Amino acid sequence: MKITRVHAAAVAMTAVAALTLTACGGADSSGSGGDGTVSGEISLLTPIFEGSAGQRLLEDELLPEFYAEYPDVKVNVDYTTYNQLNEKLTTSVASGLVPDVMMMGVGWVEGFADRGVLANLSETGLTKDTLEESYAPEIVAAGMWEDDVYALPIMLDTRFGVARMDLLREAGYDAPPKTWDELEEMAKALTVRSSDGTLERAGFDMLSIDPRQMFITMLYSAGGSLFTDDLSAPAFDSPEGVEALEFVTGLIQDDKVEDVGFSAPNADTNPLLNGRAAMGIAHNNIWTQAQEADPALLDDLEPFILEGDAPGMFFGGTLATVSSTSKHPEAAQALLEFLASPGPALAANEQRGNVPALTELLDSEYVQGNRLVQFAMENLESARREGGPARWLEIRGEFKPAIESALLGQKTPEEALDDLGAAAQTAIDRG
Repeated sequence: MKITRVHAAAVAMTAVAALTLTACGGADSSGSGGDGTVSGEISLLTPIFEGSAGQRLLEDELLPEFYAEYPDVKVNVDYTTYNQLNEKLTTSVASGLVPDVMMMGVGWVEGFADRGVLANLSETGLTKDTLEESYAPEIVAAGMWEDDVYALPIMLDTRFGVARMDLLREAGYDAPPKTWDELEEMAKALTVRSSDGTLERAGFDMLSIDPRQMFITMLYSAGGSLFTDDLSAPAFDSPEGVEALEFVTGLIQDDKVEDVGFSAPNADTNPLLNGRAAMGIAHNNIWTQAQEADPALLDDLEPFILEGDAPGMFFGGTLATVSSTSKHPEAAQALLEFLASPGPALAANEQRGNVPALTELLDSEYVQGNRLVQFAMENLESARREGGPARWLEIRGEFKPAIESALLGQKTPEEALDDLGAAAQTAIDRG
């Protein structure tokens, strides 16, 4: 059940105007209009719309709709990947040749806004209050810095629990776990090893997503936070953080529900899809992977919230920003608002199998036909993001080795988080 590209383009024609009027209080506040008042040649740097299918969607379907509204604007597109995006952005800032519109990840906005690279969108009418009419508050917060809006959400990537209900039913369970105690009990019961101890099926897979994202998901489930409210210090090394890392480390070292090396974020096939895992923390796009690999599995993929002292659900995603030095700021903001409007955003999410940020898109055909995306949208009020301090991009790279040192037994969870917290504090203080 997918929207067609024709439908997406038709939605875009009317939806972009509606978003602009809602968010900005009228066309004049963002300089919108097709009468020549918005003009200029602008550049777009994007890590999405990749590949031939993505480029066709953007260049053959979406941008023509934008040009119909803004005939005096020309958009030059620079395609990149997320692996190269930070380097491209940093290089562009150093050279002074900053793209007019830049897409970047959740947690990236703070650093670039703090350095004065991004335009303050609150000054052009895109305020926190108006955006919260269309997005969950935590989604809006991902595009803010020091109480002002610097980015609009395009799409989300979510992480939550997913169970193979066929395997659970075989073991006598009729629902996914609702607590950490149930998770541990079920994970042990669902783990399968050969007679020589070789792991054949993980009871709970924690290794198929990035270790940082896995830990943060469990941190939130433990009721913890990444940083203090004023962002002046890390909070992930709190008792809640230690509890979260002790729990996942215990599942591997003591309960033996998964072995380090059994899976990895770059594995060709997620172990939930080939039966090598009964449950796991997964990205919402495992649904799209199942559609391609074995559609018969779709009925057996059951999402669930990792519930400890709080709901554990993580989100990242892609946001659109405008350069503070753009020579054509009205044209740049018009493009930003167009890409974030319901039609284009829906088409972009469908193309990648991701989660739309706009609350109203929950009722779309695409979302209703993808149970994991639907689950993510229905639970966005419980989802929490990464990032916070201006130095987040520097800090986040320290997470993987720290978490892996605990999983491998090289450090205790408390030692690993203490060392990670000290490195984070040093980075924050430098900022």
